[in-house]
Amino acid sequence: MPKISSWLPRSLVASLAVVSVLASAAWAQQSPTPTRIRGTIESIDGKTMNIKTREGTDVKVNMTDDISVIGIAKTSLSEIKQGSYIGVSAMPQPDGSQKALAIHIFPEAMRGAAEGFRPWDLRPNSTMTNATVAQTVASVDGQVIEVKYKDGEKKVVVPPDAAIVAFVTGEKSEIKPGAKIIIFGAKKTADGSLETNRIGVGRDGIAPPM
Repeated sequence: MPKISSWLPRSLVASLAVVSVLASAAWAQQSPTPTRIRGTIESIDGKTMNIKTREGTDVKVNMTDDISVIGIAKTSLSEIKQGSYIGVSAMPQPDGSQKALAIHIFPEAMRGAAEGFRPWDLRPNSTMTNATVAQTVASVDGQVIEVKYKDGEKKVVVPPDAAIVAFVTGEKSEIKPGAKIIIFGAKKTADGSLETNRIGVGRDGIAPPM
């Protein structure tokens, strides 16, 4: 399981900082026509990925020449510390807290990416919170994490079955048939086809849980 201190070779910090800017736009849904795609790569024809989505439909997505790859690796709850910058996909609870479905830990170079709280489409009525961990405590329901972002704060209950992953530097070689992926913001081009310049790929066969 990846350790935070070993995620980023120094030579890759600058390139991942660029990915941070790109990811911020995708997470914030600032593109006029973004399309979020989750699924498995069935085949690749040149620069075109043929993807079977989680809904069971077939889509084709073209990759740009400068496509960036974000690896998504399984890790543990113990890697989340006070001051960590994380993303939490969750379900709102009656008491105002968020029950985590999954948490992804950002590397330091991506701190601040799409900070804030917003609706999400992992499940109906789910949410996404990108924020800094203020503190963590144990509870009878699981770990409780208090997170703060520029416009507010949230209490997050993390049950034992919540998926915990880390964003790590990816390689283009990971874009291959069988890979489980998430595309945060595919865009329609003038001819109506879908195109992306960034993709998240699950490591060791995991499906990106966000």
